[in-house]
Amino acid sequence: MDKKNKIGLSILSVAVIILIAGDLRSPITAVSPVLSEIKAALGLNNIQGSLLTSIPLIVFASCSVLVSRIAVKANIHYSLIYSLIFLIMGLYLRASGSVGMLYFGSLLLGFGICIGNVTAPAYIKNLFPEKVGMMTGVFSVAMNLVAALASGFSVAIGKWTNSGWKGSLSVWIAWALLALFAVAIETFFGGHKPSKRTTAEAPKSGFNVFRSKQAWNISIFMGIQSLVYYCLVALLPVVLVDYGMKKSETGMVLLIIQLAMLPVMFISPVIASKLKDQKSMIYGVGLLMFIGISMLTILKVQYIYLTAVLIGMSSGLAFSLSILFFSLKSKTMHGTIKISGKAQSIGYLIAAFGPPVFGILHDWDVSWHSSFYFLMLMIIVMTIFGRKAAKPHFIEEH
Repeated sequence: MDKKNKIGLSILSVAVIILIAGDLRSPITAVSPVLSEIKAALGLNNIQGSLLTSIPLIVFASCSVLVSRIAVKANIHYSLIYSLIFLIMGLYLRASGSVGMLYFGSLLLGFGICIGNVTAPAYIKNLFPEKVGMMTGVFSVAMNLVAALASGFSVAIGKWTNSGWKGSLSVWIAWALLALFAVAIETFFGGHKPSKRTTAEAPKSGFNVFRSKQAWNISIFMGIQSLVYYCLVALLPVVLVDYGMKKSETGMVLLIIQLAMLPVMFISPVIASKLKDQKSMIYGVGLLMFIGISMLTILKVQYIYLTAVLIGMSSGLAFSLSILFFSLKSKTMHGTIKISGKAQSIGYLIAAFGPPVFGILHDWDVSWHSSFYFLMLMIIVMTIFGRKAAKPHFIEEH
């Protein structure tokens, strides 16, 4: 293959990473802004409406390990194709207009995203073994940027398509089809094959990821950083209103958190991939996050935008390190798939307990102090396990 074709394939592979990343959160974040419209149109109560967001998360927690076991034996490109097919079917059925298809479509798209969540880090490791940090940064930024746009423009898209909530949710079929087209071209015409090193080491990846201490360290670190993030995304607007902020202004705080995450998500994996031990970055995550939560507790809405920047930076750093550890702390693509499956399964399970505990503590202590003390404790535990995960040990040997 000549140099020009190799460059073309590399550009295509980067496009695949961006397109896949954009599919992994936007179908979920697009729901919240139009949820009241969906509930009114289909006669759903609050619990039934909340299932639209919780069903995919339940799928992530319950199916990631199963997906990783299947994906280890499959071609990585075919896994991505199956991911997108399930996603497209789910997106179509979810917007069909019936209650049954709304939930069944959510289940299918959750499974499609689950496959993508598990296999995308392995795809990056396989095609860009020397640029894992940079490509992980591109992946993280694309995932969260498109998710933020999906949330911010969901209502406007519904009006633009003249289809209301159905247009808001189904428009993401176009993005998924574009991703499917890109992966198909690369699969059938790109000629990408696993490296000799990956193929040769594949038999060594037959280890039990649940017996690996390092895999547990990574999984718990990912889970707790997700718990803190989901607690804040779900309940921070409520907290700020209780603190005296206008409801219309709370959205700006969440937007600043999202924007502060983006540059850190791109830069931090590049730096982390050059370090043998990422302990300094882990301590940075813990310190910034702890200060941010402390400011919320003590200062409340005073300096709230500075608080939002600190929380955003620390959340972005924590998330990107979690994803990077899948590739950085595994020897082979197969190992990456295994730790990706385990960490996301355990991680989403841990994260699912966050908002309910945060809310229950508020019922017990209406000042929100106990809820934030809970997050501070979780941040300390996260830093302890993150420090262990940052050590130069591979999951296959620890």
